[in-house]
Amino acid sequence: MQMRPTRSWSLRLAATAMAVAALTGLSACSSTPATSGSTSQSTSQHMAASDFASAVKAPRTIVLDVRTPAEFSAGHLPAAKNVDFEGTDFAAGIAALDKSATYALYCRSGNRSGKAMEQMAAAGFTHLYDLSGGISAWENMGGPMMMGGS
Repeated sequence: MQMRPTRSWSLRLAATAMAVAALTGLSACSSTPATSGSTSQSTSQHMAASDFASAVKAPRTIVLDVRTPAEFSAGHLPAAKNVDFEGTDFAAGIAALDKSATYALYCRSGNRSGKAMEQMAAAGFTHLYDLSGGISAWENMGGPMMMGGS
């Protein structure tokens, strides 16, 4: 007599295989184990305003406003440094930064900061956070703001 697996049995088997892969650090895209806990592991993520608020409070986190200088002067996060993503010197500006530091990036809506995060990650920066929804989300949350230039 030949036994045929039921649908329920197949789903359990698949769930077990996925759990084993997760526990051993394997992914569907790679046959090598994950390197969690490594200091060289790259972190780039988009964050909601409340999570971003926690991230910018972490020691040695550098806040980068990638909007234009005029936008920056109209209001920015406390301690933010302005590096204009649309400026001709953006690449040179980020090249001068410490690639091992943690950076929290934002713009008006999250579009430019998302692109800046991609460029910085490609340039070798290892710890990057992007404010989803930009400074608009920050203001809607009631986050602190400063006025004036750098």
